[in-house]
Amino acid sequence: MAIGYHHVDVFSDRPFSGNSLAVFVDPPPLGEAQMARLTQELRHFETIFVRTTEEPDVVHARVFDLMGELDFAGHPVLGAAAVLHERSGAAYGEARHWTFLLGARKVDVTTRGDTDGQVSASLDPGRPELVRTTVPLEPVAAALGLTPADLDDTLPLEIISTGLRYLVVPVRDGDVLARARITHPDFEGFLGGLGAQYVYVLDAGALEGRHWNNDGVLEDVATGSAAGCVATYLMRHGRARDGVELSLAQGRFTGRPSRIAITAYGTPDAVERVTVGGGVSMVATGTLRALPETS
Repeated sequence: MAIGYHHVDVFSDRPFSGNSLAVFVDPPPLGEAQMARLTQELRHFETIFVRTTEEPDVVHARVFDLMGELDFAGHPVLGAAAVLHERSGAAYGEARHWTFLLGARKVDVTTRGDTDGQVSASLDPGRPELVRTTVPLEPVAAALGLTPADLDDTLPLEIISTGLRYLVVPVRDGDVLARARITHPDFEGFLGGLGAQYVYVLDAGALEGRHWNNDGVLEDVATGSAAGCVATYLMRHGRARDGVELSLAQGRFTGRPSRIAITAYGTPDAVERVTVGGGVSMVATGTLRALPETS
């Protein structure tokens, strides 16, 4: 059985940079174990499986990373929307609007194509949630191989969610950002004790960040689910203005530089919503000649 898929790079204006992704559109019925095996086989950070509906702009989607299924992830949704945009035959400059129905939430995405064949995509993950505003400095710094003096003393540590709960850790400068790494032996348990699921280390002055899997082994190239939390965080602390787009850098330390467009709306005391987006480069289409067994 031959099954096609698309390889795209998200948060990049050219192929072979940004965050790579495999997109399956309307594959045959697949079990959870099969989707997990396909994701592990293709070795992208994440893979998305999209099923279209009778409503042309509404799709069901499931996202997997190398560890298992995710409730939400930004770059797979953006990449899949860009693939759907290209498949729709939309005219140059025409905007398309998509609704992604994920396991735990609905996400709205807008796409637009340019003359170079690249598609830009932007999503609204919903109203941000401020989970925790008081987080102890010393244990967090130590868990990242840092000291409290390495952290930005003008900004607090906070936990924010736009679908996933991120602990935002502001560091003093780019040198500290380069030294940051996960050193805690049970980082996932450590974060859970604080009320977070993941960490995002941020150089707010340079607008650059880093994120890793909780085992600290793999560093993410560009983290769309964290970018909305960063937009919220920056507005809360006077580093972003209502409706003004900022460019968040990530991926320098993985050799795949990426740019994530982030915009917050509202006021520092009441961030109403955020958007996260960027360019999507079409790299390749492929065909699977076999599927993993169902068991």
